[in-house]
Amino acid sequence: MKKLFQGHSMLRFCLINLLTFQLINLPGQVPSSYDIIWTTPSNNPSESMPCGGGDIGMNVWVEKGEVLIYVARSGSYDEHNTLLKTGRLRIRLFPNPFEGKIFKQQLHLQQGYVTVEGENKGVKAVITIRGDVDQPVAYFDIKANRKITVEAAYENWRYQDRVVKARENFANSWKWGAPKNNVYKKDSIAFEGSGILFYHHNTAETIFDATVAQQGMDKVKDQLYNPLRRLVSGGLFEGKNFVPAGTDTGTYVNTDYKAWKLKSKIPSAAQLLRLYLHNGQYEEISLWKGVLNIARAIPAKSQKKNMQWWDDFWKRSFVVLDPAQKDNAAWEAGRNYQLFRYMLGLNATGMWPTKFNGGLLTVDPVYTDKNELTPDYRNWGGGLHTMQNQRLVYFPMIRSGDWDMLQSQLNFYLRILKNAELRSKVYWNHAGACFTEQMENYGLPDYAEYGTKRPDFFDKGVEYNAWLEYEWDTVFEFCLMMLEEERYTGKNIQDRIAFIESCLRFFDEHYQYLAERRGIKKLDGEGKLILFPGSGAETFKMANNASSTIAALQTITRRLLELPEGYLTKEQRAHWDSFQQRIPPIPYTRVYGPVTIAPAKTWERVNNEESPQLYPVFPYGIYGAGKPGLDTALNTWRYDTLVAKFRSHRGWKQDNIWAARLGLTDEAWRLTSLKLQNSERRFPAFWGPGFDWVPDHNWGGSAMIGLQEMLLQTDGKRIILFPAWPKDKDVHFKLHAPYNTTVEAEWKGGKLIKLTVWPEARKEDVSIF
Repeated sequence: MKKLFQGHSMLRFCLINLLTFQLINLPGQVPSSYDIIWTTPSNNPSESMPCGGGDIGMNVWVEKGEVLIYVARSGSYDEHNTLLKTGRLRIRLFPNPFEGKIFKQQLHLQQGYVTVEGENKGVKAVITIRGDVDQPVAYFDIKANRKITVEAAYENWRYQDRVVKARENFANSWKWGAPKNNVYKKDSIAFEGSGILFYHHNTAETIFDATVAQQGMDKVKDQLYNPLRRLVSGGLFEGKNFVPAGTDTGTYVNTDYKAWKLKSKIPSAAQLLRLYLHNGQYEEISLWKGVLNIARAIPAKSQKKNMQWWDDFWKRSFVVLDPAQKDNAAWEAGRNYQLFRYMLGLNATGMWPTKFNGGLLTVDPVYTDKNELTPDYRNWGGGLHTMQNQRLVYFPMIRSGDWDMLQSQLNFYLRILKNAELRSKVYWNHAGACFTEQMENYGLPDYAEYGTKRPDFFDKGVEYNAWLEYEWDTVFEFCLMMLEEERYTGKNIQDRIAFIESCLRFFDEHYQYLAERRGIKKLDGEGKLILFPGSGAETFKMANNASSTIAALQTITRRLLELPEGYLTKEQRAHWDSFQQRIPPIPYTRVYGPVTIAPAKTWERVNNEESPQLYPVFPYGIYGAGKPGLDTALNTWRYDTLVAKFRSHRGWKQDNIWAARLGLTDEAWRLTSLKLQNSERRFPAFWGPGFDWVPDHNWGGSAMIGLQEMLLQTDGKRIILFPAWPKDKDVHFKLHAPYNTTVEAEWKGGKLIKLTVWPEARKEDVSIF
């Protein structure tokens, strides 16, 4: 451990090698052994390495002596709401140092960049690849020990209109409801000056318009938020002293493409290529070009400052397991935890959330499910967000203190609040925001999932869908994140109170509305809401008083009322006090004698394989280690036959988190370490597809949450350390707790050897479980 922190008090300098510029290696908390180093090239993009920053994700690999890079930027949606790749870059060096026997590709985790080094016949070169954390710019810095020529190509498979194959529509928002011969419209690509200008400019009419018409929202269409209309996504690829070198065509993997090539004007030992990106909604493309040119004029953030951002990122939080590498499974789990957090950091400043189904790091689908489709394909859509999955990507950011990264997901909801409220007004003429489980980036249900063969009599506000009908409560997990930000950081969240109230108001007004349509009474005999029809996640359908919904309503209402003075007026507080009295109790049942949490009071069918009866444990924290009612929650884990049947570590499964919250050390470690074991791909944290896609971000997110909960849990002001930690596993961590508190602890040889709590006064609230 001493070696791990050498140089903590001063800057350490290192040379990548004699060929490259000097980089400042700032002190941090990531062991150098966590760097991913490959000494042989890759065979295909499934063996790529993630890179990027800001809101740019890149997959980097070297194949047959050429450096290839898939680039993606957050928010690059087309007319069909596909999340488009920016394109593919291909860099060739002449003479070529990557065709020899000396090769090295490295992810420098601490500093957030990738290098590719090679030597062949006396020619040595290194390419440094990084994304700017402040501006949507990527840099490709090439240095050699002699003058070389560089050829760099921008490759695009959308160079012509492309009829979309039936399965390929699952990458957009049409899915199985796509019009016949649906077409992906071509991009505009051309040499401009000494660079390559490329963009996709959405038409005025998009799938948004078809969705609005399908769902009967035409009369309020002009009030709806629409992020797709005339959206432009694209950029410029150029290099100093590079000139256009013609075009080419070819096929890569299974997709034809066209390439626009740049070439060094003269051979040089030092060359730099830049990729500038810009997304925005513009009627005229000239306006988009103007903003792009302004961005080109902004001075680039220095490599030193870029690395400082990553250094701060790692100082903020870390988990290092088994630093002495005595237990390979433990060390691997710690390393992969850090790798996945790095992957989340690639979209730290994006306007749009990191998608659970691949983030910005997807590659050709043939390497995931054998479908021979274009690199734009991913299952479960691009602009379509499935919120039960999205929450698992963002919950781990709370304990990591990554509140800056969490904002894109919370702001996603704030942007579409009005659309959700208009749904309630149009369909039922009452107040409150109706958010569905699967919804578009404009807040309406997916076109296909809404139901393309709906009976005329069916409620227009409800999805005609066996999985998604009446599943409206996922939004409360994001309300919880908003409330946690206030409790953890002290941030004023006044601008989010109306959102939280609107979500609660929908359930209050809608279920009284439904009860009144069935009979004369709006409430049950105890004066409680009748939450029917409802849904326990996607699993317990046509539920009456689902325990997951009740836990959400109880927790969010309580937390709203617990906010400091000034957030709620006297009238608001009285209203929510009254509402709190109308929330029904969590239902219980008996399984082989012991009392367990029931999925619902009643339900009509089991449709999926989730265990929402444990949502009162996570995410809502009503039950847990050291809390009242723990025996009931443990009974549910042990005796509920469906909970046992559905238990797994794959994909979005949360069993590892529940085990940690319940203090079940052996099970928590078994499931969490399985989630965090090396993936089947060359990059260890490219898990999946699980139930979704590769890299599976809700697989990684649920793994992070489980590990965090094994190490630290909170209950009000109480901080519980090691509530489910195997005493034989060495660990050093830094995690965040409520009330601006940070805890750094080290457990070694079965003993606590270090505990630092900021502020120190909070140390009295710490207990070891």
